[in-house]
Amino acid sequence: MTHLREIASNVHILRHKVLDVTAALIVGEESALVVDTLSTTAQARDLLDAVRRVTDLPLAVVNTHHHFDHTFGNAVFTPAPIWAHEETAVLLGPHHGEPMRAECQRAYPDLAEELREVTLTPPTNLIRTTQDLDLGARLVELRHYGRGHSAGDLVVLIPDADVVIAGDLVEESGPPQFDDAYPLEWPDTLAALLPHLGPDTQVVPGHGRPVDRAFVHAQHEQLASLAWLIREGDQDGAPPDRVAAKSPFPQDLSLIAVHRGYLHLNQS
Repeated sequence: MTHLREIASNVHILRHKVLDVTAALIVGEESALVVDTLSTTAQARDLLDAVRRVTDLPLAVVNTHHHFDHTFGNAVFTPAPIWAHEETAVLLGPHHGEPMRAECQRAYPDLAEELREVTLTPPTNLIRTTQDLDLGARLVELRHYGRGHSAGDLVVLIPDADVVIAGDLVEESGPPQFDDAYPLEWPDTLAALLPHLGPDTQVVPGHGRPVDRAFVHAQHEQLASLAWLIREGDQDGAPPDRVAAKSPFPQDLSLIAVHRGYLHLNQS
């Protein structure tokens, strides 16, 4: 049985055993908000059951970004409104969603059958930069500070609980992933988030345990170092593998970041 863990007053998280994805539940007096819906219909049903053991209030959903492990459970929560950045809606739409499904089936063969059965469900309520949600005696702030892990990263701030849900802009149980990332912009996006973090703020990453401001600051410094290496390498004409070898992150992941950074620097 899947269980949520309360980390602050009426703020709960669930670290799923598959990919260590961290979903969340925020409960107000009139409604509740689920942040990310996991990878498959079965996982999402388990999450919904866990939510319903905590609250029977009407639900809404937030997708922090478009990746399958955060959105492929969306259909289970319909007809609840699903909030996300407008780029997330595009990237979950038919033109991009089906190729993502096929790619994930190849990458995760153990999940292939379950992924095949998922009903792709793009968000219904779209955000460009900011949206405040009143859950009843609790205000939740949805913010897009810029591109980083994806084109449509959303951060969920819960001021009265001093909790921030950062999605994959912050990673704890593994290094940042760059397949759809904007490595030259990611440091600036985290820099925009940092002033909203106090010394006691709990930051919920997309994968792993809650962290603090110092952890986010350190990850920002690593991402900024990688961005500087990419810009310098592009200017010097350095081979991507030579730049990736200097990165603070694993070389195979950094090589993806370098290729994407070079591409962005040289787009006409």
